[in-house]
Amino acid sequence: MDSNTRSIVLSLYLPTFFLSFATGMLTPIMPLYASSFEISYALIGVVLAAQATGNLIGDIPAGILLGKLGHKWSMLIGVALLGLSVFAMSWAQTVIELIIYGLVAGLGNAMWNISRHAYMTDLIPVVRRGRISATFGGINRIGSFIGPALGATLAANFGLNFPFMIFGAITMVAFVLSALFVNEAVAPRTKRGGVRGHTSHLFQIMRTYSGIFTSAGVAQLLVQMIRTGRNSIIPLYAADVIGLDLQSIGWIVALAAAIDMAMFYPAGVIMDRYGRKYASVPSFALQGIGMALVPLTMSFEGLLMATLVIGFGNGIGSGTMLTLGSDLAPKESMGEFLGVWRLIGDVGGTGAPLAVGGVADLLSLSMSALVMAGVGLAAAAVLAWGVPETLRPAVVEVKPSLGD
Repeated sequence: MDSNTRSIVLSLYLPTFFLSFATGMLTPIMPLYASSFEISYALIGVVLAAQATGNLIGDIPAGILLGKLGHKWSMLIGVALLGLSVFAMSWAQTVIELIIYGLVAGLGNAMWNISRHAYMTDLIPVVRRGRISATFGGINRIGSFIGPALGATLAANFGLNFPFMIFGAITMVAFVLSALFVNEAVAPRTKRGGVRGHTSHLFQIMRTYSGIFTSAGVAQLLVQMIRTGRNSIIPLYAADVIGLDLQSIGWIVALAAAIDMAMFYPAGVIMDRYGRKYASVPSFALQGIGMALVPLTMSFEGLLMATLVIGFGNGIGSGTMLTLGSDLAPKESMGEFLGVWRLIGDVGGTGAPLAVGGVADLLSLSMSALVMAGVGLAAAAVLAWGVPETLRPAVVEVKPSLGD
């Protein structure tokens, strides 16, 4: 293993695995833990949305702070906020505390995600970026896949609050790895004259790159909508329309996730060898087609086939939005650009469950699936015709220069 590969593994892959595993561990626990406070379903929804809301609030400030603090300090502060706030949930006495801790966790997660994305962009050359980003996405999927089983086991044996304590311990491992192996020298810090200077520069970024944000940004919004929306539709459709039991639903989700995980390496090779579009366009077209098949299914086997198409499509899109954001980001203003890029994606991810629920209430779950199918096909169309192929050096190099 050469020194560059070793640096990527220790500073990016391992911390990412530990945090995705810890996050997956809480996936089946968080709704039950919130419910243990004897609150309404509406308040449970508020608790579950708190971290996503914190992410949205934190994206832009995190991008600004990245330029001021540098990669390492942004990562360390982000993972410390995330770990400590989730750990604090284990001793929360009221639902208000849970919501506050969730918001703080979201702020920390925003700092961690944006600083890690920027660090990866600076560390990895364009010609290897697709494979590294796809592997990064695959590691996230693996951690999220195996985490829930341990979380449920710990909660069953030691209480619902115990997995939150373990989450805190795991994040400290990621903190130590980042402290030891993140190389701050890959990018200098920027000084823009305090809050006013950073805010002014942020607006300059948004003006200068408005074309990118209204093309690639729209694709990012649609992509995150279908990725999040499928997680709401599939279990609800399986239970409420087909009438499947929890075990059958679990098998459908697990098998689709297994195919999804298996495709991350081919996705990276396709992006680096042929171009980013060769992975991203088929990925979201297939997800749209798979989602359109959902309303036609009325059995376990039928829904499984449709979900496997969606899982395969998402798998070959592993790391595509990370790679696209990295390719488009200007080196001298990376923090601000990625802050806006992440905000757009988080808006899509947060809005998808609301869209699914709203359409289902007004019409039906089948119509929600068709709406998400349209979102996936629209994402593929925008990526195909509205976004340049960023693997070509000529495209990457035509970014306008911004002064400090």
